[in-house]
Order: sequence, then structure tokens, then C-alpha cells
Amino acid sequence: MDHGKTCLIQALTGIDTDRLAEEKKRGITIDIGFAFLDLPGGEKAGIVDVPGHEKFIKNMLAGASGMDMVLLVVAADEGVMPQTREHLGILSLLDVKNGIVVLTKADLADDEMMEFVRYDLACELKGTFLEHAPVIPVSARTGQGMDELKNLIAEITQGVEQKDTEKPFRLPVDRVFVMEGFGTVLTGTLAEGRISVGEEAAICPGSRTAKVRKIQVHGQNTDTAEAGQRVAVNLSSVKKNEVARGDTLAAPGSMEDTLMLDVKLTLIPGTSRTVKNGSTLHLYHGTRHMLCKAVLLDRDSLQAGESGYAQIRLNEPIAAKRGDHFVVRFYSPVETVGGGAILEANPIKHKRWDKAALHSLAVRENGSLGERIVQAVLEDSPKLPDTGRIARRLYITKEELAAGIKKIADLSELIWIGDKIIVHESYMAGLLKKMTGQLAGYHAQNPLQAGMRRDELRGRLLPGAELAAADSILKIFAERGVIRLEGQRAALADFRIEFTDAQKKIRQALEEIYAGGGYAVPNLDDVAVRFGKEKETFRQVLGSMLDEKVLVCLSPQIFLHRDHFRGALLAMREIEDKNGAISLGSLRDSLDTSRKYVYAFLEYCDRSNITKREGDLRTLTGKNSMIKE
Repeated sequence: MDHGKTCLIQALTGIDTDRLAEEKKRGITIDIGFAFLDLPGGEKAGIVDVPGHEKFIKNMLAGASGMDMVLLVVAADEGVMPQTREHLGILSLLDVKNGIVVLTKADLADDEMMEFVRYDLACELKGTFLEHAPVIPVSARTGQGMDELKNLIAEITQGVEQKDTEKPFRLPVDRVFVMEGFGTVLTGTLAEGRISVGEEAAICPGSRTAKVRKIQVHGQNTDTAEAGQRVAVNLSSVKKNEVARGDTLAAPGSMEDTLMLDVKLTLIPGTSRTVKNGSTLHLYHGTRHMLCKAVLLDRDSLQAGESGYAQIRLNEPIAAKRGDHFVVRFYSPVETVGGGAILEANPIKHKRWDKAALHSLAVRENGSLGERIVQAVLEDSPKLPDTGRIARRLYITKEELAAGIKKIADLSELIWIGDKIIVHESYMAGLLKKMTGQLAGYHAQNPLQAGMRRDELRGRLLPGAELAAADSILKIFAERGVIRLEGQRAALADFRIEFTDAQKKIRQALEEIYAGGGYAVPNLDDVAVRFGKEKETFRQVLGSMLDEKVLVCLSPQIFLHRDHFRGALLAMREIEDKNGAISLGSLRDSLDTSRKYVYAFLEYCDRSNITKREGDLRTLTGKNSMIKE
């Protein structure tokens, strides 16, 4: 009778984790199996039985995701096997910190064999996280050591670092099946957060969402599951072929799909393989497996035991977060060569040997929270990131972000745009340089304009930015005394309109035409004809007078001097005081002009919210300062 790893779990829990017919026929574990253990203290521990055979390392990696502690099983009558060494390397790469070494089949090994196996294990485990782990001989057949093992599991689990239940939930999916009467069920180890019945959940990668219909933990129905627990989730309106092992169930909006990862890549000491720049590898992250290309950023190749910064470029999208661990295996022959930690889950594409990129990665790996915040803001500034985006990128809460910002020594590097958007001062310096160049060029071409229209400047400087954010940035530059904002125009702070003698003559002539014309001025085209070859100078002077509000443009052809405009407003107020409303005819008679001009004036007032029209009558809204003068 084979009483190895799976028999050990059955002896501990009473559950046979080999559920496939082929597993029972061949006597080996092919796919991951699941059980739970009732601990002496009354708590339950979820157990994942992973395949031991080297042909099924892919399945072993899917099962190893999210483990808090491991039972490294070695048969006392066989000793350390090659796959044991590979499993040990994988667990180290996944940053598993707790474990027990279990010598199964202790009843089949004599003292000499047991001593040899212990010595062999000590050599293999030296320098690993299991170097000082307890070694327990057991026998699933006789019951030797089983109680001691259970007690030790309970003891170690008490000291396991608790997973964060406050972060948005994330469940790497390791199994999908259909339950009759309920539909699609997903299982996995909840990596973080809490998930509750009735919540919306996103299936990542992708944009599909579904409602959580039912939750089970260790076979028992529950309303809420927490990080660290083995969980089965029943989703409504999701077909079995719409989700698979390797997908992640997550809180909507908490994860972004990515095709690139910035990582610190480390090759395991025992590998004989070399990873060169551009090497194709198998990547294992969570329960997902895919092909990728490793772009080495600071070297040409990696040998056994070496580490370096790399950008992993994926063949298909995944959902990952900073701090996640991963494993890579050689493309052919397929064997484990290394792994590491994700430094950035949604990076930009880097060039090799780029000093700025390498500095950024060094900050991400070893920098303080404050340094990482500043770095993230620096890189994301062109996107005008809000605090939520920066927090997601750093994989921290908004509260942690706020606390981290307070500890930054030089807060002058961070510039707030309103209450939520935050950018780096170097980004503002770049914007300033671009903006002053744009305005200087505009002033040179339009010397009689009070400045560039704000909407035009926003479009050139911050294309695609929200209006409020773009205006806030312009106001910051105005407060710094770099630019001047007047109405809808923006100008360099030291810019002043200066008229030449020729321009002064045209301005004086226009003043006389429109001031002397009253409410029956000629059309603009007729005015322009009077200036003949000086058409461009005429256009510039006219634009300047409009900016200064010396003239008011009622329509493309009809302009009114500001004195007459004010007079017409006062006339409307007198008519309203007398009649309760203003008609076109009553204003025409009061101004002693034609219907053409009064109609253009009233249409302008309607557009400008100076008047409110009801049928043929209008009333004043009181929203023009000239009326109150």
C-alpha cells in the first residue's frame, strides 16, 4: 500500500484528495486536490494537495499559490527526490516562510535509513526557509507521529502572519466546475480582502462582472469569507467556459489587465540554464500559466544564483499587483529556473540600460513608502493621477497613501491640483516651459491680442485633460506670477499691448466710427473697406478692442461701442420698470434705431443670459454688471 503524501492527508483529515479516476488508477496525484483539517484549538486549516511528479509541476504551481505554510513530504524509505528539490526552489521563489518537513512511511525505514535521510535533508535544506524547520517522522498506516504533527501544525498556524482583510478582495481561481441547481462554482485561496454574498465581482483579466450568489468555506455555507481561507464561490449568470483556472476573481475596479511586468528576476542556485536577454520562458503567477519574453534591463544574461531587473512581456494579459511573486521555467526543456517579485504591474515599456528606469526599479524594490510615492507621482504625472490611481499603483489604501505623504521630507516635490489630483514639480516645470513657449509665440504673432484664449491654451498644453484640472493648473501658474489670466484669455505676466503709430490711427478711427455711429453703425465689411491695404492691421486692432471690451460683437457684422451697449441696457431696465417686460418694438422706439440693430442686440442678450425670453417679450435676469452701474 502506498501511504505517501495523499495518504498522509487522508490520515490527517479523513478526505481523499485524489478525485480523478486516472489518479486512483495510477496511484499518483495528477491535479491539485483539497481538504481541510480540524485543528486541536477548534479552527480549520485548508489543505491543498499538489502533485509531486515532475510531469505535473504546472499543476503544483497552481496549487502552491497563496500558501501560508507547507508540509514538505519526503518518503523515509526513498529520501530526497529530484522533484523535491524543484518544489523546494519553487516554494522559496513564492516567498513561503513557514513549514514542516514530514518523513512519511517511517514504519518502512530502519534507523540507518532514517539517519541517512535526515542528513540528506539537512544538506538540501541548508540556506532555505526550511533549514530550521521541525522534521516529523510519521506513518499514515500505523498512526505514528500523527498527533504530534497535528499539534505542530496548530502551533505554527498561530504564528502565521495574518493576511490583509481590508484590501479589495482577490481570489486566484484554481478550479471551476458546475454544481447542479446552482451553476458555475469557482474555488481558490482568498489572497486578500473579504468577499460576501450579493457583491459584484470582476473576472480578470477582462471586463466581465457577476454577482456572488453563494459562498462556502470548508464545505460550509457562509455569508462572508476572509483572506487566507479556502473558498468556493457560486456566481450567477456565468457559464463554465467563461472562466478558467488562472483567472482572478476581484473587487471591480481594483485590478488592471497588463501585458508587461517590471520584476526583480532571480535564478535559483542549482539551475544549469542561462536566461539571456529576450529568452522565451514559461511564467507562473497565482494560478495562471503563460509564455513570456524576458527583457533584461541591466545585463545581457543571468546565471544560476544571479539577480537582475527585467521587464516581462507577456503573450496574453493577466491581472497582477506589485509584491506578487512568480516563477519562471525554461522554455525547452521545461524546468524551473527562477522567479521573483513584481515591482510594477502596469509599467511603461523600458529601454535596456536606461538609467532613469533602473533608478525607478531600485526605488520600487528598496525605497521607503515616501520614496515610492514620489516616484509613482513622477511617472504618472502626465496622466494627472488622482490619489486613487497612485494608491492602486502602489498597492496601498488611500489612508496609507495620505499617511505616507505626510512623512515625505520634501513635500515641495508634490503639487496638488485641486483636492485629489497630485503631480510632481518636475512635470509642472516641463509644462511651464511648454506653456511659456506657446504664449511667447502667440504674442509674437498676435501683438494686439490680450492673450491666447484659455480653451486654445488648454488644448495645446493639456489635451484630453478635464476642464477643472486644466484650469486649476493655469491658476497655479497665475498665482506663481508666471502668467496673467483675464477673462477667457491667458498671457505671459510681463506681456503688454503696445500700439504702433499706424495702429493707433486705426484704433482712433474705429473709436470714432462706432462711438459716433450710435445704434445704426455700418456693417463690419463696409468698415473694413475703409482701411484698404491695412486689412491685417485692422483685424488685429479690432481684436484688441474686443478684448478690452471697447467694442461688443452682437453678430458677425454688427458691433456696438461699449457706451452705447451700456445705454441700451439702461433703456431696457427703464422699459421693464414701466411695462413689466421688454418688447422689440419698445426698445427700438427708445433707442430710435431700426429693427435690424435691436434684433441683433436682443439676440446677444439672450445668448449671454442678460435677458430671458418668453414669446415676444423679455425680462432682465440681473446678471450683467453694466446694468448695476
